[in-house]
Amino acid sequence: MADSALHVHRYGDPAGDPVVLLHGVTGHGARWRRTAERYLADRSVLAPDLRGHGRSTHEPPWTVERHVADVLALMDAEGVERADLVGHSYGGMIAVHLARSARRRVRRLVLLDPAIGLEPAKAAEEARGYLAPVSFGDVAEARAHRAARWPKSPDEAVDEEVAVHLEHGADGRLRWRFEPAAVVTAYSEMARPHLPPPADVPTHLVIAAEADLVRPEFVVDLRAALGPGLVISEIEAGHMLYLDRFEETGSLLSSWLDGAGAAR
Repeated sequence: MADSALHVHRYGDPAGDPVVLLHGVTGHGARWRRTAERYLADRSVLAPDLRGHGRSTHEPPWTVERHVADVLALMDAEGVERADLVGHSYGGMIAVHLARSARRRVRRLVLLDPAIGLEPAKAAEEARGYLAPVSFGDVAEARAHRAARWPKSPDEAVDEEVAVHLEHGADGRLRWRFEPAAVVTAYSEMARPHLPPPADVPTHLVIAAEADLVRPEFVVDLRAALGPGLVISEIEAGHMLYLDRFEETGSLLSSWLDGAGAAR
């Protein structure tokens, strides 16, 4: 088996059909725990921490191509020949590029409010915000910071984020467990011109209606490229839709993977 540079969170039934869940920038694989345990319990779920995030290696490069290679190496290490891919935000962009570069490894694709082809000025603004990463004197301060950024997320999601995603720095202060340089690089990558998945990959695009992140021209090009192979849904939620609207997002994901998104 090949080695993998990624730390992976495993959920569900190891004998079930495989699904790989890819988190967004600054995130980690354990954010998928509740969704996986409740809505994907019959599947073999792999939820890696992407390079530069969580407990995976933080070494560069942090390009989309490197992330794709990391996920493919993880699949090889786990003996997964073909899987469904679910990507949130930047994870959606990585999932699309993986499908384009290794079509035979992907059965179906779910893009949860994907961050693809962002307007460059907006991407630059977001990137600059991570040049001076925030730190906290104690857990209560970190929790208040996360709760303010996730105002619609349940307390359980905020508490779990604080429990698993904080680490002490050399100065004794607490920081979220990601490499700021990897995040800055990710925003640069998200400003690349968008590309659609292969035409023969069944794809479900789920738009967070309150986030205004998915650009209309990306949707137009998806429709043109995929035709009847594309399903589009909207959920009245902010960008963290699978935390904020846990039941609705999880039910949609489970039902489409189980039936409507029949593999070709």
